[in-house]
Amino acid sequence: MTGQTIGHYKILEQLGAGGMGVVYKALDRHLDRFIAIKVLPPEKVADPERKRRFVQEAKAASALNHPNIITIYDIASENGRDFIAMEYVPGKALNQLITRKGLPVGEALKYAVQIADALAAAHAAGIIHRDLKQAHRSSLSARSYPYPSSKTPFNTHRSRARRKRQRLT
Repeated sequence: MTGQTIGHYKILEQLGAGGMGVVYKALDRHLDRFIAIKVLPPEKVADPERKRRFVQEAKAASALNHPNIITIYDIASENGRDFIAMEYVPGKALNQLITRKGLPVGEALKYAVQIADALAAAHAAGIIHRDLKQAHRSSLSARSYPYPSSKTPFNTHRSRARRKRQRLT
């Protein structure tokens, strides 16, 4: 998709891929800023459950407002391609920062505190992150703490209310 346009977003490069879609760096041509855009692959759009989860993911994540959680800007569909437009966080994924010797304890604790803060905010809103992994991107963030921040994308989650309904049936 690199070089293509979806909505008013010009796709610049692929950042990663997972079970729920492919994430690209894109340029928002209306606001002249970089964003990340997650596209649900066409073969998965045909699966109503997959599409429902994709929309649920965007709605749940958009309800969260925390300095260590990715901000969702939009969810849309164009020419059969469903996508989520979200905050772009430059930097490396945590798994790229961890060397064979690991991270120094102090640095690891700084990341752990930020991740725990983000998870606590999500849990307080009834959202449980079910896909936490080192491959999520992290960066230096001026709106966060005075040390590198870990921005958590909530790409798979389940609400407490839904879990309770499932236990009752």
